[in-house]
Amino acid sequence: MKKSYIYNFVFLFFIGTCFAQQTPAPKQTTGYSIEGATAHLGNGKVIENALIMFSEGKITFVGSAENKIARIGKTIQAKGKHVYPGFIVTNSSLGLGEIDAVRATLDYDEVGKMLPHIRSLIAYNPESRVVESMRPNGVLIGQITPRGGTISGSSSIVQFDAWNWEDAAIKADDGIHLNWPNSITYGRFWLGEDPTIKPNKEYAKNIEKITSFFLDGKRYLKTNHLAKNIPFEALKGVFDGHKKLYIHASGATEITDAVNFIKEVGVAKMVIIHGDEAYKVADLLAENKIPVILNRAHRLPNNNDDDYDFPYKSAKILTDKGIMVAIGMEGSMERMSARNLPFYAGTYAAYGLGKEEALKLITSNAAKILGIDNRLGTLEVGKDATLFISEGDALDMKTNVLTDAFIQGRKISLETHQTALWKRYSNKYSSQ
Repeated sequence: MKKSYIYNFVFLFFIGTCFAQQTPAPKQTTGYSIEGATAHLGNGKVIENALIMFSEGKITFVGSAENKIARIGKTIQAKGKHVYPGFIVTNSSLGLGEIDAVRATLDYDEVGKMLPHIRSLIAYNPESRVVESMRPNGVLIGQITPRGGTISGSSSIVQFDAWNWEDAAIKADDGIHLNWPNSITYGRFWLGEDPTIKPNKEYAKNIEKITSFFLDGKRYLKTNHLAKNIPFEALKGVFDGHKKLYIHASGATEITDAVNFIKEVGVAKMVIIHGDEAYKVADLLAENKIPVILNRAHRLPNNNDDDYDFPYKSAKILTDKGIMVAIGMEGSMERMSARNLPFYAGTYAAYGLGKEEALKLITSNAAKILGIDNRLGTLEVGKDATLFISEGDALDMKTNVLTDAFIQGRKISLETHQTALWKRYSNKYSSQ
């Protein structure tokens, strides 16, 4: 019996070792100088034949390689290649779920409706094999966001090379996520219901419930209370501006009502997520300086009378109106699709936005919206050395081929279970 236990333990250890994420890289002890590459700074600027140097996890120099200054540490000759800041995926449930068909691996949705106190960070699994597969495409940072309920909970910002959630955290509890009710309903025709679009009779009542919850929380925070209300305590940050309120809403009516709501209850900072009809109320959003996190570009239009390519053009439309835009991942296969983040930006680039403006959607714009632009999002002196080198244009899936990647100056592994499978089967056919 004891032998059986030992054999089982050895077997499980072997399986875990084979399929676990790559060991996180140690703290940077050697400086690096990347010379000769085209540097895309993430703020719209490009430096040809660039020199980028970093040590102790921070960027120390960004400029032309023609500068006659001493290179530090190990020099990487990158002529003909491209350097980018690490890409940032917003509104993602990465690390909160592994296999959609196995409920025990999913931890992104808690029971209940009003859950501002639920923290996604402590459920984040840094050893997720899905998270690991982001890095070879340059996706190195993510906003880990809960799902479900009316108020889902709080998101946090993490980097994708860590031993545990404490090591991964870049910014804990950056904001609270509110799922705004829909003003219309769709009949579920597959259940025999009338598929006609109808007004949602509960819409006003649902908004009233949300408003009452926030106003009650605000009153609670202003009074001396004997009993502690944990959900109300969690709302403090959205009232004092320490946290942002991310409102998931798509329709023009819903977005307008959401903007009026934050003014009524006194929420300091707001971000719209989804925003399919944000262009209809773009002036309102621009006037109130409210950013929009769009869903990924590769999807069908929501409305029958929309242009077939409307999702591809939406970033350009909003940007032209002066609205700050980033790219989020909510929806079907969202965790697995997050590795395609640069290619969604590439699609927005092809439909009017341009390469460097589209790059902002997953670098500087994302960092500003998440409140981490003092550390990440651009290649600038003093910021974290979270960046990568690509053989070609990183927004093009044909040329997004990473040779080196660094998180906080640590040279990380680009090996994953997917690269292992690629090598395995490429060797099979090349040897025949």
